[in-house]
Amino acid sequence: MIIPENIKNKLNQLPKDPGVYHFYNDQKNIIYIGKAKNLKNRVKSYFQNKNSLSPKNATMLKHIKNIDWIIVRNEVEALMTEANLIKMHHPKYNIDLRDDKSYPFIRITNEPYPQVFLTRSIIKDGSKYFGPFTDVRHLRRTLKALRKAFPIRSCNYFIDSTVIKEKKISICLDYHIKKCEGPCEGLVTQEKYSDMVTRIEDFMKGKTKPTEDHIKKLMATASDSQNYEEATIYRDQLESIFEFKKKQSLVATDFIERDVLVLSKEEDFGVAVILRIRNGRIFSRDKLSFKKLDSDDGLNIRTIITRFYLDSDFIPRELSLQVKPQNEKGLLEWLRQKRKGAVRFIYPQKGEKAKEIRITLQNAKLLLGEWKLNKEKRKDQVPKILDQLKEDLNLTVPPRRIEAFDISHLGGTNTVASMVCFVDGIPKKKEYRKYNIKSVQNIDDFASIKEVVYRRYKRLKKEKVKLPDLILIDGGKGQLSMALSALKELRFDYIPIIGLAKRLEEVFIPGNSDPQSIHKQSPGLILLRRIRDEAHRFAISFQRSKRKKTVLSSVFSNIPGLGTKRIKILMNEFNGPKDLVSKNEKTINKKTGIPIKICLEIIKLSKEILK
Repeated sequence: MIIPENIKNKLNQLPKDPGVYHFYNDQKNIIYIGKAKNLKNRVKSYFQNKNSLSPKNATMLKHIKNIDWIIVRNEVEALMTEANLIKMHHPKYNIDLRDDKSYPFIRITNEPYPQVFLTRSIIKDGSKYFGPFTDVRHLRRTLKALRKAFPIRSCNYFIDSTVIKEKKISICLDYHIKKCEGPCEGLVTQEKYSDMVTRIEDFMKGKTKPTEDHIKKLMATASDSQNYEEATIYRDQLESIFEFKKKQSLVATDFIERDVLVLSKEEDFGVAVILRIRNGRIFSRDKLSFKKLDSDDGLNIRTIITRFYLDSDFIPRELSLQVKPQNEKGLLEWLRQKRKGAVRFIYPQKGEKAKEIRITLQNAKLLLGEWKLNKEKRKDQVPKILDQLKEDLNLTVPPRRIEAFDISHLGGTNTVASMVCFVDGIPKKKEYRKYNIKSVQNIDDFASIKEVVYRRYKRLKKEKVKLPDLILIDGGKGQLSMALSALKELRFDYIPIIGLAKRLEEVFIPGNSDPQSIHKQSPGLILLRRIRDEAHRFAISFQRSKRKKTVLSSVFSNIPGLGTKRIKILMNEFNGPKDLVSKNEKTINKKTGIPIKICLEIIKLSKEILK
């Protein structure tokens, strides 16, 4: 493989500092994010040791068109920056969460009188986050136990001494039914409330013993003072803690905070299970599904640790692992900084802790097997709407893959076509295609449809890839006839093809001059209309963007020294006048090679256009 000149220049410019690097493709999208102790050595290794690259990295290398980087202070900061950026950009070649969604946390807000609630949003304002929890039922059970055990406020007001002094908030029903101690009116001191929040944090870490002892002491004091109503409240709080503990299995004889983290994988997909052990009991079992896993399990484990603990303050003192993660030293330092205390990795081979690893791995294998089974079911399962469509159109098989075409132009100029693809009734936007019509000069939708259908399936024939189960043409008998003639030339006329006319929403099939008799509210016809409308939308958006570029090109061509070639470069690099006025002449010059003097004229004209 020949390294492009711009990549060679980038490799020479790379610093030897720790940092994070990005690889870009030809569409300027980030396709990979990595971190390095020494940026120069790490990035260069991709291009020097090609024979030792994994198949995934070898494929990625072919798509790298640009390199960028961020310098950081140390390796730990690089690790954290990498994890944050991967979560933000989801690069194609990085390991990624399959069910990429926000998992819930329990948040303790950073306020004089903190709130405690379930959230999926992370706000970096000093609040503490316990999680993530993938078992929402367990999380709600935990939150319920917290609210029974501690009279924490349920309102979402900000409360401080000023709010209390000015009497901006009044006590609510929770105070009267003994579920809140009334911080809004200063009926509980900030010191006492903070002490309760500290006990909540201990509770979330699995340390229930200090809280139990504290509540027992308060209950005894209330009882001795013959304050039996208060003593009853403390008794109920104790019972809620015991009830919560009863539902947790006792698994360990030691009382070290520990997470057991394992991965079960098949090819590039895997399920990670994290067993949280607190105070000798299983506090929770969480799972994460990952795709695009690496062949190196050390890298996979490192990625799982960074993704799972990225936003959490729920860091244990001990992590029990199957294999040693990549960058073990940096990972430990990062976790120690987050926990503000000691953290260690253990790799048990025998005894109780090895048994915990085996049990957790068994859980992961079962979940992986369940995913495989569901995947097979999904693969074989045909949506009911497609069965209905098969019946409506008298097809031999349900049309699982449908490709639809539409033509768009403005008075015969800038004629374009679109092709959209739906699989099992769901749009597959990565497979959408845009076409500039080449062989048709004036307004001729029939000839345009013939050209685009012929080009599409000539290419598929050459590439020997999967053909659609149904082709949908936006138009009536004329458009359908021309599309069919293109398929006949390619000997693809066995593929079912239909036309959907806009005026009366009539469906035409080849060889029949009358439209199909399909009920207007048939789910199958509704799906066809949705696909047709999507093809129309996609064609219109392409036609508008092309027209905009044409108009701008003609406007910019009045600038002396700005020819067709330079205008094309300018249009490719910048998204119109609004984008251009936000840049200075040096930026435009650097990206396009257009002289500074002309760049100043471009900015000036762009400002006039936007007036």
